[in-house]
Amino acid sequence: ASEEASLRALESLMTEFFHDCTTNERKREIEELLDNFAQQIGAWRLCLYFLSSTRNDYVMMYSLTVFENLINKMWLGVPSQDKMEIRSCLPKLLLAHHRTLPYFIRNKLCKVIVDIGRQDWPMFYHDFFTNILQLIQSPVTTPLGLIMLKTTSEELACPREDLSVARKEELRKLLLDQVQTVLGLLTGILETVWDKHSVTAATPPPSPTSGESGDLLSKLLQSPSSAKLLNQPIPLLDAESEYTCSLALECLAHLFSWIPLSASITPSLLTTIFHFARFGCDIRARKMASVNGSSQNCVLGQERGRLGVLAMSCINELMSKNCVPMEFEEYLLRMFQQTFYLLQKITKDNNAHTVKSRLEELDESYVEKFTDFLRLFVSVHLRRIESYSQFPVVEFLTLLFKYTFHQPTHEGYFSCLDIWTLFLDYLTSKIKSRLGDKEAVLNRYEDALVLLLTEVLNRIQFRYNQAQLEELDDETLDDDQQTEWQRYLRQSLEVVARVMELLPTHAFSTLFPVLQDNLEVYLGLQQFIVTSGSGHRLNITAENDCRRLHCSLRDLSSLLQAVGRLAEYFIGDVFAARFSDALTVVERLVKVTLYGSQIKLYNIETAVPSVLKPDLIDVHAQSLAALQAYSHWLAQYCSEAHRQNSQQFVTLISTTMDAVTPLISPKVQDKLLLSACHLLVSLATTVRPVFLISIPAVQKVFNRITDASAQRLIDKAQVLVCRALSNILLLPWPNLPENEQQWPVRSINHASLISALSRDYRDLKPNAAAPQRKMPLDDTKVIIHQTLSVLEDIVDSISGESTKSRQICYQSLQESVQVSLALFPAFIHQSDVTDEMLSFFLTLFRGLRVQMGVPFTEQVIQTFLNMFTREQLAESILHEGSTGCRVVEKFLKILQVVVQEPGQVFKPFLPSIISLCMEQVYPIIAERPSPDVKAELFELLFRTLHHNWRYFFKSTVLASVQRGIAEEHMENEPQFSAIMQAFGQSFLQPDIHLFKQNLFYLETLNTKQKLYHKKIFRTTMLFQFVNVLLQVLVHKSHDLLQEEIGIAIYNMASVDFDGFFAAFLPEFLTSCDGVDANQKNVLGRNFKMDRDLPSFAQSVHRLVNDLRYYRLCNDSLPPGTVKL
Repeated sequence: ASEEASLRALESLMTEFFHDCTTNERKREIEELLDNFAQQIGAWRLCLYFLSSTRNDYVMMYSLTVFENLINKMWLGVPSQDKMEIRSCLPKLLLAHHRTLPYFIRNKLCKVIVDIGRQDWPMFYHDFFTNILQLIQSPVTTPLGLIMLKTTSEELACPREDLSVARKEELRKLLLDQVQTVLGLLTGILETVWDKHSVTAATPPPSPTSGESGDLLSKLLQSPSSAKLLNQPIPLLDAESEYTCSLALECLAHLFSWIPLSASITPSLLTTIFHFARFGCDIRARKMASVNGSSQNCVLGQERGRLGVLAMSCINELMSKNCVPMEFEEYLLRMFQQTFYLLQKITKDNNAHTVKSRLEELDESYVEKFTDFLRLFVSVHLRRIESYSQFPVVEFLTLLFKYTFHQPTHEGYFSCLDIWTLFLDYLTSKIKSRLGDKEAVLNRYEDALVLLLTEVLNRIQFRYNQAQLEELDDETLDDDQQTEWQRYLRQSLEVVARVMELLPTHAFSTLFPVLQDNLEVYLGLQQFIVTSGSGHRLNITAENDCRRLHCSLRDLSSLLQAVGRLAEYFIGDVFAARFSDALTVVERLVKVTLYGSQIKLYNIETAVPSVLKPDLIDVHAQSLAALQAYSHWLAQYCSEAHRQNSQQFVTLISTTMDAVTPLISPKVQDKLLLSACHLLVSLATTVRPVFLISIPAVQKVFNRITDASAQRLIDKAQVLVCRALSNILLLPWPNLPENEQQWPVRSINHASLISALSRDYRDLKPNAAAPQRKMPLDDTKVIIHQTLSVLEDIVDSISGESTKSRQICYQSLQESVQVSLALFPAFIHQSDVTDEMLSFFLTLFRGLRVQMGVPFTEQVIQTFLNMFTREQLAESILHEGSTGCRVVEKFLKILQVVVQEPGQVFKPFLPSIISLCMEQVYPIIAERPSPDVKAELFELLFRTLHHNWRYFFKSTVLASVQRGIAEEHMENEPQFSAIMQAFGQSFLQPDIHLFKQNLFYLETLNTKQKLYHKKIFRTTMLFQFVNVLLQVLVHKSHDLLQEEIGIAIYNMASVDFDGFFAAFLPEFLTSCDGVDANQKNVLGRNFKMDRDLPSFAQSVHRLVNDLRYYRLCNDSLPPGTVKL
């Protein structure tokens, strides 16, 4: 009666818990009650009663959870009599009720029984696996046996819960012993179902196309009998057989994920799997299902498709294994042949439209699996298979081509393009690795590649593919900051570029005429421009004409991008050989950009402004971008032209400048303006013609930018134009000796350029005569922002250049730099301004510290150190949010540059930098969970140690010679210890990025400076670090870094292996709580004394795993019982 009452109470509690009106507070109470009940020693008996007596799903699920907890967490403490009872009752319960239980309860019950097997088989539960095999062999319980088998494969082959390493190894061995039997049973089930149903299938009429398909098939399969087998009609299965087969295939897919490829995977099993893979591409069966009309049959149609998907999953599991034993290669070849038979079936048709409609009718996930198969084939096995003379690779490519270009979805098409990219990469690396037969390889594949190129180019053109391209979204950005249309175009152009690399002449002669056609349309627009009252108008108004123009402009824009993408294949060694092709392209591009700028297409009125105006702007912008892509080619031409003094080159550059200059104006749309600015930067930086500064168009830009009254460009454009003008004056001209570089003149011009750009900024400087003019703060901020963004960019772009360029740059900037330092204290509480100023100084320190000279640099550092007091740092980090933290991070970055400087100049700053870090910044951030500032601080500490090792360890050569071994002389010991302690502390925090970075820093210091071998580290810190790292592994808090942590522990232990094995390990085990003395002995014994990294890492893994397992076992049961 009390059992009955408990059951009723539990049912009502469960109903209440899942009721909408129950408050969270009450749910917590119920949860606590249920948890306490589950912890009792005898709770399982009641649960057994509940399971057999209730129909309430919640109650059953709860009862099974109690069992699961008991088996996985408390099994060691359960008396053996109780264990026997549980082992016999649960399977009986399953057998009695498996047909009536809801599927999720049945699966959970199976999992609980498998959990017992995982603990007790074969020692205490010897018939666990035999029972499963018997269930599978008895037709009534076959499905149940298959569910048990799949669960066993999931739970025992790769156990998730904590088991000892020895047990994990034992289970795997036990399962491997059973594999052959299991695979035999599964093959039997699938074959029996197939044979039983194929007898009854009617013989189909001979297919009219059998001749055509037979030919390739016999080539692929090498044997008419297997071809005949695969041409058998597909049987119609009843629902029960359908279900059994799907379970058997699911089992196979999971088994294949962990068993090695071996002879136990027999040819007959593979053939059977392929029979089932045909279900996915058998449209006839689906049509019959829908013709017969009953809903039952429609469901069957879908189920049959699912069998195909499951069979393909099995095939892909086998395909994804890279390590193929010799005896299995033949099986693989057979698998490919059979899959290509399926591929041929899917793409078989003479009329292109129907191939696509076939693919549309297939189950989407079947097509996905099939594409996965093709990808694995090309990426993992192609190199192995290509050498088989009987494997027709070219025919395979023909099928892949059909399959690719009839994909029903964009995603499917993208995935197929990826496969072609893999194939092209494979060819490229094959050619690079053995250049001898480059011609032979290319001849074999040339036709396929040209076909691919043509088709991919057609696919990106509205002229051929308008319906599909209009579906692509060109508004929303994805994670890579590109729209669907941009991704489509980019992936297509990557394929084009790879073909270009292999077959340059073919690719060029395919692409250029298409570009030419669209250019004709664009260049012909001039005749339709009429002058109207308000300006110029494009006199094309008929709807059809507008649509055709829209398509042509979109295509031109794509083809311009294609031509730009190919620029890299005209430079370097092939410059001379492909010169005329490249010159043709560049001349066309210059002509097009000039045409667009002269007739101001970007300002023209059109009949459909919302469509045609963006099209015209885009074509213009893309033509500038394509021309910019050829800047490296122009640079190479420039150095050739310099030798021959070519007028042609001068004309190209000056015409380009005529096209660019009119666009550098606030009236031009941003997209176009920025394209023009980028092209100007490339001409100034990459090409660097001597005569650039004397071109009138360039001088016009100089005057515009330095004219105080002219309207300013948008920030980004202003920065780019100033960079270009500065580079024209600063960068050395190629191929000219130093004495012809005209530095004096260029230096004067640069000074006046910078002076004009920083005019308003320099006026901000307070001086004695005129104390600071009162200007609204916001206006001041704007001036600071605009000037510093330009100056910082100029310094940044010059930082890698010759000393002369940097000298001139610093001379011009000197006054602005001093103004910045004078202004800095006034803005210390405006973190947005401080942020920009520190950015500027950071760039100066990185690029021009030599030019700034020691006294001024010292003054800057001292000013900063004085300004960043403890209070100021706390205010920035704690109260000003992300900007405040950024300010401190930039300050630390400046100090990183300072401590890395070789020589003695900045060494005097070391003590104050270390004390700033350890006494001021570190205490503020140490306890904060947020990662802000920490990464930069630890990088600064690392650089301080790495570049100033002698500041701490002064071992002299003489001392080491005299005493044989250097007794290191240690200086500044307290600072060193504090830094090391901070590193140790960081390993106790959850932030995984910081952990990884700091571990890397310690390892680097050990590799470069033998940190772990230093006496102070060895004697006072070494084993503390090892201890912390081991604890981290035991707590699983940073599991992603297991391997790195293991290596670090090895490197530390290897400094003193004797100490590690004799003292540290026993001490570590003694201090471990939650394990008894006997278990500690076992842990110690299992740690092998090997001193090589792989064995040591294995011992560490074993120690950590088993320690966790023992703790789990020992979490004894709490006393006291709880009644419901």
